[in-house]
Amino acid sequence: METISISDVQTHSITITPSAAARVRSLLSERNLPDYALRIFVSGGGCSGLQYGMALEGQVRQDDLRFKAGDVDVVIDPMSIGYLGGATIDYEDDLMGGGFKIDNPNAVASCGCGHSFRTGEQSDGESSGGCGCG
Repeated sequence: METISISDVQTHSITITPSAAARVRSLLSERNLPDYALRIFVSGGGCSGLQYGMALEGQVRQDDLRFKAGDVDVVIDPMSIGYLGGATIDYEDDLMGGGFKIDNPNAVASCGCGHSFRTGEQSDGESSGGCGCG
């Protein structure tokens, strides 16, 4: 199967920080999933209209866009890449608990928890932008 690079698809890239790549490697090791990839996706829902998702993926689809972040394989479906171009995925570990954080230049509004967002293409009436996730 031919691998398609994110840079072959568009001019904006997706950045996975060393901290995020290290956390993914750790998760893959803890769960004994050496041949899995990190899937990053966008789906409808959340309190701002769209929400981010990540999963450890063992079944890469034929139309997935694939790239490497260090030694971590990353896959993104063609629909999601339109919302994620230029984004940076980081992992922060602090006293309040760690977690992945996505800094997305395509988001014009986001939920307080950072998992839900709205783009300029969505009408203002589609979401109140309020966050009920605490």
